[in-house]
Amino acid sequence: MRQLPMVLSVLILMAGWLPAQRPAVVEARMVLATDAAHAGSTAKAAVVAEISPGYHINDNKPTLDYLIPTELKLDPLKEVTVTKVVYPKGDLKSFAFSDSKLSVYQGTLKVGALLAVSRSAKPGTYTLKGKLAYQACNDHACLPPTGVPVTLAVRVVPRGAALKSVNADVFARINFN
Repeated sequence: MRQLPMVLSVLILMAGWLPAQRPAVVEARMVLATDAAHAGSTAKAAVVAEISPGYHINDNKPTLDYLIPTELKLDPLKEVTVTKVVYPKGDLKSFAFSDSKLSVYQGTLKVGALLAVSRSAKPGTYTLKGKLAYQACNDHACLPPTGVPVTLAVRVVPRGAALKSVNADVFARINFN
């Protein structure tokens, strides 16, 4: 019984060494520019990521070689593949830990993706899966590199079916050229 206080003390000390659960720094969702797609067509998609206040993530083309870029990685399907990913230019910001300004994303980030829908795709819903990989930092330190999972349901409809534009606010500033 005399060992109980010592065991409890050791457990309390060990608990201080365990990594604390951090809330997600980036939350992301994927959307299409239309409510569906036709077989044999190109569809526009986008990831809309919200970066928590007080944090930033590196540009896809970081200012310094050793910085980890933000990258959208989507697993191809037989029916739907990614042909191009477009990233916005980051904002140049000064941080206490760097002598030079760094190109980073803060707030809301919109990454565009062009999707090729196979000519042989039958009408139905196909789910693309992947992740937005990034390294989040605040003004003092960087967290380990990680990623947030993303999924996108691509509904393929018959050739004659009309497509309706959706999410115009997301796609208004994405340059796919």
